[in-house]
Amino acid sequence: MKDSISISILELAIITQDSNASETLQKTKEIAQLADSLGYKRFWLAEHHNMAHVASSATVVLIGYIASQTQNIRVGSGGIMLPNHSPLIVAEQFGTLETLYPGRIDLGLGRAPGTDQPTAEAIRKDFFEQAQRFPQNVAKLQEYFSEKNATAKVRAFPAEGTKVPIWILGSSMESASLAASYGYPYAFAGHFAPRQMLQAFEFYRDNFQASAVADKPKTIACVNIIAADTNEEAEKLSTSLYQMFLNLIRNDRKGLQPPVDSLDDIMSEEERFHVNQMTACSFVGSKEQLIIDLKEFIEYSKIDELMITSPIFDHHAKLKSIKLTKEVIDELNKN
Repeated sequence: MKDSISISILELAIITQDSNASETLQKTKEIAQLADSLGYKRFWLAEHHNMAHVASSATVVLIGYIASQTQNIRVGSGGIMLPNHSPLIVAEQFGTLETLYPGRIDLGLGRAPGTDQPTAEAIRKDFFEQAQRFPQNVAKLQEYFSEKNATAKVRAFPAEGTKVPIWILGSSMESASLAASYGYPYAFAGHFAPRQMLQAFEFYRDNFQASAVADKPKTIACVNIIAADTNEEAEKLSTSLYQMFLNLIRNDRKGLQPPVDSLDDIMSEEERFHVNQMTACSFVGSKEQLIIDLKEFIEYSKIDELMITSPIFDHHAKLKSIKLTKEVIDELNKN
């Protein structure tokens, strides 16, 4: 690998079976502190609503908490679902975060609701209209952050003049096109929708227009990684990940399930097909295995940064996976 690659974490704050939001947020803090101590670059949290087993619905509040409990790692959103919110309010919130934690806040933006249709409408009656206005609302948000907005009638304090990096998040060619045409950094949700990822990155790089935000393309791929001492142990731990996606397909709202010896008796062939499609960008194994697999992925995807999510049932096993994954990246960056 010619250039060193950064590594970051997307934490979904998933509540495990028989746990609760309080315990989960405590664990989220511990994961962030470990990542900070190991030299991970970013720790992003995602906005989801009406999901009983996801504890990150008040994403901005949680970002502030995690930033207060860490020292160096960048903390941000992966992402804020902009159609749910007024650009002015988002600017005020993230301007405040940047003022409190200067140089450590990221703003990743998505256009999906992060929930089901009735909840999207409960959040904002005109959600679907605002989703169509996503490019204009991103531009408006950027305007509120700009010092040039000082003469406008509506201004965002204390956002004005703060340099909060904006990322476009997505899982389709549409998001790649938007990020390229407006000159924004681009993060792809390969951890649940990997099908168009390589195509989207290629289109983004080929069509990127330099802007005041970014002078060259910048990409993050988010993937699932489960690391353990042996391939067999990692495979066992990964059954929680596959059960999570199976429950998503079935619309069965359960906490993250403990590992099982075999998935054969749990899902049908059709369900396995759909689960495999959604989790195609997952890397499971020992350090030695991951060095081989991630080296290949990073080289053919040509990404600038790897962001990982690791839905592992046992908290200590998850912390170990995060530590092993950083060791893998450090090894790859040596060569």
